Amino acid sequence: MMGPVSSPASNAAGETAPARPDGRRASRERNRVAVVDALLDLYAEGNLRPGAGEVARRAGLSRRSVFRYFDDLDDLDRTAIARQQERVRSLWDVPATGEGPLAGRIAAAAERRLKLFEAVAPAARVARMRAPLHRVIAQELAESRRLFARQLERQFAPELDALDAADRARTLALLDVICSFESYDLMRTVRDMSPAQARDAMAEGIRAILSCS
Repeated sequence: MMGPVSSPASNAAGETAPARPDGRRASRERNRVAVVDALLDLYAEGNLRPGAGEVARRAGLSRRSVFRYFDDLDDLDRTAIARQQERVRSLWDVPATGEGPLAGRIAAAAERRLKLFEAVAPAARVARMRAPLHRVIAQELAESRRLFARQLERQFAPELDALDAADRARTLALLDVICSFESYDLMRTVRDMSPAQARDAMAEGIRAILSCS
């Protein structure tokens, strides 16, 4: 939670000196991060539509000041997406992508996706609800999906490269579906699977798709 911003310094005559530009920029950036972190934390706690007052209280700011730090809703959305990506950056990559026996690559892909999706689930659900009406969110979601597909393409390159163009495209599409957030969310929330069960089901799906290709 943000602490109070330091008061402006006074000069020898007791007059209040204006805040230095660098100090104002630093304060603005701290408050922007505080607002975004508050929003993401509320999402993580299951509050998918927090009000400005709730965000302000969590950020340690006044309600009136919450949106002072963003040019518009698109600016807030971009900042929230970037902050969320920064928080989970270490979970994106699969170690030694595309290397080793197939069984190990399947297990690594399923494990990494499961950990990432567990970390981002609340914000990811909000993004998917809002994407149809918010251009910025839709664009970022589309880019994330492209990155996920390319990751699978690298992880299973030996198997995919052995196929003709049509079968390769079909197999990659199926892998993308079974390893998607949407499939994970269905398993976790509708089928009531535990994280371990969802991970194992994802791995089993990958094996089945590759064995039929």
